[in-house]
Amino acid sequence: MAAAHPAPAGTGQTIAGALRAAAAALAKAAVPEARRDARVLLEAALAAGPEVTVGDPGRPLGATDAARFRGFIERRRRREPVARIRGRREFWSLPFIVTPAVLDPRPESETVVAAALRHVADRGPRSAILDLGTGSGCLMLALLHELPTAKGLGLDISPAAVIVARRNAEALGLARRAAFVVGSWGEAIAGRFDIVVANPPYIARPAMAGLAPEVVCYDPAIALDGGADGLMAYRALAGCLPRLIRGGGFAVVELGCGQEGAVADLFAQAGLAAVEAVPDLAGHCRVLVLRAGSNQKKIGNRLIPD
Repeated sequence: MAAAHPAPAGTGQTIAGALRAAAAALAKAAVPEARRDARVLLEAALAAGPEVTVGDPGRPLGATDAARFRGFIERRRRREPVARIRGRREFWSLPFIVTPAVLDPRPESETVVAAALRHVADRGPRSAILDLGTGSGCLMLALLHELPTAKGLGLDISPAAVIVARRNAEALGLARRAAFVVGSWGEAIAGRFDIVVANPPYIARPAMAGLAPEVVCYDPAIALDGGADGLMAYRALAGCLPRLIRGGGFAVVELGCGQEGAVADLFAQAGLAAVEAVPDLAGHCRVLVLRAGSNQKKIGNRLIPD
């Protein structure tokens, strides 16, 4: 049984009471998973974990913590994502700093990391990794975490995003093996790499307005907008990837739902064959693995040539 606590002066509210009120306010604002978000934000306000919010519901909430929590709940009521309020997001079981300059890393993007690791024959090679449109750096840094002798280069058109990626590399202890530069896709890169990863913007511009408020109002538009048909970035990648992939190397690119055929066609025309189409946990084709001079791969009902 949780211990009884006297309420501190000026609040009169316990953790359980604060959670109930916050969850009700979020539910009234039609925020999905209101109770969970309220708990996570209270833990952030208290700099504590479930051992406090779940294990000690009768604990009084101090005035400073209560004010911080109210501020967090008000921001969530305006549909600001929880990760942005907290300033961090877990990806590949690693903590990443997120700011308004970068895309909030999605769980489905872990499919890119998993696919890349499956195509690395040995977890100890001295692989050179290139991350095009690196954002927070989550893809490349997750790979460097798993491949301790690899080195990586992350490229992003946004100087502010590059700063965030460098901060994440430092925080994760990977800065000695990670470099980041400002540039547009492969234009500023002259070398060749064993592994190239990319999560390009793939939302068709007419569909942008229909995105959830958490996305359209808080993620940078440059990381979402894929042009009129959602394929603008893939055309740019098809123009540079063949010269960036070292012999025996491969690329892993993330896709929007239903784009696998069109994207595979674009890369096939550039001489890169899709050797694997990988679904995410929801069953949507999320990733294509590309190699030069490989056998054709059936994508849906279509054969993609070498």
